[in-house]
Amino acid sequence: MNRSTHLPGQALEQSGEHAPLASLVHDWLTVPDVAERIGARITDVRRMIQERELVAVRVGERSVLSVPAEFFDDDGPLPALRGTVVVLQDARMSDEEIIEWLFTPDHTLPGGPTPIAAIRAGHKTEVRRRAMEEAL
Repeated sequence: MNRSTHLPGQALEQSGEHAPLASLVHDWLTVPDVAERIGARITDVRRMIQERELVAVRVGERSVLSVPAEFFDDDGPLPALRGTVVVLQDARMSDEEIIEWLFTPDHTLPGGPTPIAAIRAGHKTEVRRRAMEEAL
């Protein structure tokens, strides 16, 4: 079940805001893949996206709504992700910008090298503090 749909960087749009995502996020899960992985219905996954438990963007030549695979652990979506996403959304970031921020290297973060890696390592407080700085 732990399958992820790897969409090569060249499959993402190479202009505009998607270009950085191609080099930062390597493994994506489509909405049906997320539903299968967590044992939920597709409508439940879409609700999770709407309620900011997950962030999804359209990627690939066919513009398929997808979620970075690193947003999950063995138990499902990372519980610490939602609060960070809400803080970044409050800073007026788009979904593409939120994903870019979470995957951009910051070697000063404990548990890094990226904010998503730090969240996965249990450093959500420091990541959220830095996300709040983005809002200022």
